[in-house]
Amino acid sequence: MNISEKYNTLQTMYFISPDTDLNNVESPFEKNAKLVAKPDQLVKRRGKLGLVHLNKTFNECVDWVKTKINTKLTIESTTDSLRYFLIEPFVAHSQDEELYICIHSCREGDEILFYYAGGVDVGDVDQKAIRWVVTPSMEPTLKRDDFIANLLSQKVLPNAPFNDGKNRNYVQKDYHLFLGEFLFQLYRMYSHLHFAYLEINPLVVAKDLSGVYILDLAAKLDSCAEFVMHTEWSDIITEFPPFFGHDPKPEEAYIQSLDERTGSSLKLTVLNPNGRIWTLVAGGGASVIYADTICDLGFSAELGNYGEYSGAPTKDLTQKYAETVIKLLLNADYANKQSPPVLIIGGGIANFTDVAATFAGIIDALTTYRDELIAKKTLIYVRRGGPNYQRGLKLMREAGAKLGLEMQVFGPETHITAIVSMALVNKTPSENLNAINLEESINIQFEKQVFSWDTSAAEEKKQQQTNADDVDAAYVMGNGTRAIVYGLQTQAVQNMLDFDYICRRSRPSVAAIVYDFAAGDYHAQFYWGSKTIMIPVFRDLESALKLNEIDGGNDCIDTVVNFASQRSAFKATRDMILNFHSDIRHISIIAEGIPERLTKKLMFLARKYNVIILGPSTVGGIKAGKFRIGNTGGMLDNIVSSKLYRAGSVSFVSRSGGLSNELSNIISSQTDGVNEGMAIGGDRYPCTTFMDHLLRYQQEPTCKILVVLGEVGGTLEYDVIDAIKAKRLTKPIVAWCTGTCADYFSYDVQFGHAGALAQSLREKANAKNEALSKAGCFVPESFDDFGKIIRVIYNKLVSTGVINAAAVQKRNSIEPPPIPLDYHWARKLGMVRKASSFLSGISDERGDELVYAGVPISTVMKDDMGVGGVVGLLWFRRKLPPHFNKFIEMVLQITADHGPAVSGAHNTIVTARAGKDLLSSLCSGLLTIGPRFGGALDEAAKMFTRAYDEKVSPQQFVMDTRNAGKLIMGIGHKIKSVDNPDQRVVILKEFAFAKFPANSQKVLRYALEVEKVTTRKKNNLILNVDGVIACCFVDLLRSCKSFSVDETQQYIEMGTLNALFVLGRSIGFIGHYLDQKRLKQGLYRHPTDDITYFLSDINTNQ
Repeated sequence: MNISEKYNTLQTMYFISPDTDLNNVESPFEKNAKLVAKPDQLVKRRGKLGLVHLNKTFNECVDWVKTKINTKLTIESTTDSLRYFLIEPFVAHSQDEELYICIHSCREGDEILFYYAGGVDVGDVDQKAIRWVVTPSMEPTLKRDDFIANLLSQKVLPNAPFNDGKNRNYVQKDYHLFLGEFLFQLYRMYSHLHFAYLEINPLVVAKDLSGVYILDLAAKLDSCAEFVMHTEWSDIITEFPPFFGHDPKPEEAYIQSLDERTGSSLKLTVLNPNGRIWTLVAGGGASVIYADTICDLGFSAELGNYGEYSGAPTKDLTQKYAETVIKLLLNADYANKQSPPVLIIGGGIANFTDVAATFAGIIDALTTYRDELIAKKTLIYVRRGGPNYQRGLKLMREAGAKLGLEMQVFGPETHITAIVSMALVNKTPSENLNAINLEESINIQFEKQVFSWDTSAAEEKKQQQTNADDVDAAYVMGNGTRAIVYGLQTQAVQNMLDFDYICRRSRPSVAAIVYDFAAGDYHAQFYWGSKTIMIPVFRDLESALKLNEIDGGNDCIDTVVNFASQRSAFKATRDMILNFHSDIRHISIIAEGIPERLTKKLMFLARKYNVIILGPSTVGGIKAGKFRIGNTGGMLDNIVSSKLYRAGSVSFVSRSGGLSNELSNIISSQTDGVNEGMAIGGDRYPCTTFMDHLLRYQQEPTCKILVVLGEVGGTLEYDVIDAIKAKRLTKPIVAWCTGTCADYFSYDVQFGHAGALAQSLREKANAKNEALSKAGCFVPESFDDFGKIIRVIYNKLVSTGVINAAAVQKRNSIEPPPIPLDYHWARKLGMVRKASSFLSGISDERGDELVYAGVPISTVMKDDMGVGGVVGLLWFRRKLPPHFNKFIEMVLQITADHGPAVSGAHNTIVTARAGKDLLSSLCSGLLTIGPRFGGALDEAAKMFTRAYDEKVSPQQFVMDTRNAGKLIMGIGHKIKSVDNPDQRVVILKEFAFAKFPANSQKVLRYALEVEKVTTRKKNNLILNVDGVIACCFVDLLRSCKSFSVDETQQYIEMGTLNALFVLGRSIGFIGHYLDQKRLKQGLYRHPTDDITYFLSDINTNQ
């Protein structure tokens, strides 16, 4: 069903798309009904642009659409074609019946804008409208009268027609009650369904109160709430027309489909299909910085895409993502033919993503398109840091050399965006083209301003201008801070302990782990340096917090690192605050994507109970040399290289977690290091703000420089500006907002973080950077200069004595104690080796998908290999011929059951009736398999094969076995005979002679000759099902050309043939177990009359 058909099932409108045949359309409306036609591509101000066709018949609307569809239109700086239209009923009304209503999410709650006039000429509603903020605390008790009082009453809207007592068209009280009830119910719907934005313009309310009509509506749901609202949202059509200015590409849809199937993040937006510059960037924050730098250098018109991969995607997913971008690059027909195409493979310093693993996927993609990349003379620049980055960069360099690609590779010692300048303006890492001018301009700006590091003055100012959103500065992370880790995140716990050790803390910062699904309270093993320590694990937070009562109540466990998932993080955090706010001062929420409405409820509770919440969507924070939250700072080698084991003079606050590692790296390379750093989180409404942390940094005497890394979207940066003007922040601030590239795009692009999208001009990155600069912050021209400015300010403070040079020298002399590498990580780095305890040669679950003997499970299913094919892979480690696979399946079918009387089935039935479980009953039946029941296949194969190979005649073979006092395994049947053949044997023989390779049935033919000899004595001494399976299987092994003679013999000796019987008969045994349970059969007791008791004979010696 295409998009038109989906919409037209609604029957309240008629939807036109490029698939619609406008010469063959049928109206769903009543004859001669008056209608409205308009484009449906998120085109703003359609009425002003003459794109609304009013009060027309269906045919008139269709004729109008014909004149507009596929016509090019330029709106502001965006040019596109109109391709999607709506036709819907026209509501006759007067202009003075039009109203305006908008509800949108804001940090404090939901802001409602209402104005008594609406429609095309409503004008600047931001200036005109009545504004009312509904906070989370107000929401439970809201009623209709609140909407009347705050939006409709004469007090707030004295000039509204319905409040003019002289206007006879309105009865004020009735109008208030009618419209107030509508607005109340509208808000309840908005709140319940997790809307983030809802605008109706115009909203028509008939003067006689006969109806309310929504003539035009724009709305946005909070996509993070999908897991909460899946039932309520199930009827919503989720496929929408593309917005004006963007033609969706199949590559975007493909990457979105991959993203939906993984817990990692994969994003791709094609900006210019004929772009010359393409990016493969890891990390939401880093991806924006790379796009910014490309645009800031003047190459926005040549940028092909925006995208990012993060969250440790598998090698396979990374390869598919990389292949998609590379194919776009190769297909681009860019205008600047003098310059070669450029592929930027970039990223910040990762926290936990294995760089080598993701690079392996990218290398495979580069290998696939090697020839095309070389033919296009593609320049490839690589920069990355994080776990296993050394090996990742080594693999990338080796791949570049082996494949003959024009590739340059750099690590975290190179500035994150330096490769952009190298690629686009041929600037080498050592060049610093504008360093002198930059230093001069920064020094001039520095001299013009007055800074203060007097924390007492700032504290006094803070007391005079109390802000309700400011966090109580009494909470400071230090050497004594102890935390509870919520969730069984053993690696994060070990990372915190390793940080404690190299900082020379006297005791671990992790006091306990809380894991709701633990079987009971226990202790988990961790390492303190090379020493083993035990950390208690509890099932609930209350038990963990009781540790504060030990040691005379001197412990200070007041911090929780909450690793609960997106689905459970809200409830877990809410319960922590409500139940334990007297003990807990700080909670870090690592999960991203908590619904906005729920986050704001947490903010309300946090303020009410004076609990600090960092996040959601935060990697955490770090107090250098004292305390680390979770995985902040990345791997231990990055902690050491960034000197985070001792305090420096610069504190930072960032939205992005990945970029917080990058900031630590930049600051440590340009100054004496980090004092404290916090990542407040990338969701739209982080619970703490920049200011909450900057005020704490302002009070810290050892902190001399403040660094702020904001991003497009939100208004938190303006709070910083207000604080600077109010002299609450008096230390030098270096600031930058990422997302400046958004101004170069013709439509809104959702960047990596949920909050990274401007919803007004004020929220654009360039606007915020300009405002920060005017307020006195040191703001670079691009992120390329960010570290340089920090260095200039730092050197200035050292030269003026604000930062003590001797103290810096002393700090720089501190060396961290050595700490052993974990074995699994050292092995991944290739630093150690150890003989394996187990060897496995049949399957591997470690990669992107399960593999059977080298064959991916997807191939097994795609090739329809069946159970026989899987047996071939797992038992013989080979792809067997189709007739071999079919024979295995036939054997399983034929041996599945032989009735309830045989010993195995009997045992299974008796055990099941004794009330035992499936596994016990199955084992009971399987244990009867042996030489007397079902175990003759292996011996039959050995006997017939040996006799055939030794060229013993059938007659001699029979005589030799008889003389040896042995039975011929595979010969004889209790019931069946030559005259009454076993159909199972007949079926297998017919298949063997029809499907096996010609003249390959050698052992089978020999066995049939033996049968002729034995049946002369007795006609039931036939080749039975065990014998025919055994002989056929030997013939298959020998004839399929996959096994040597020795291998064939080895498989027979190992019991492979009996394994077929075990596998097949297990099906039947399970069937008997289920049958007995279904029939509800009771305990079996064997009848005494079927037992011969002969004890009396023994006692009388008779």
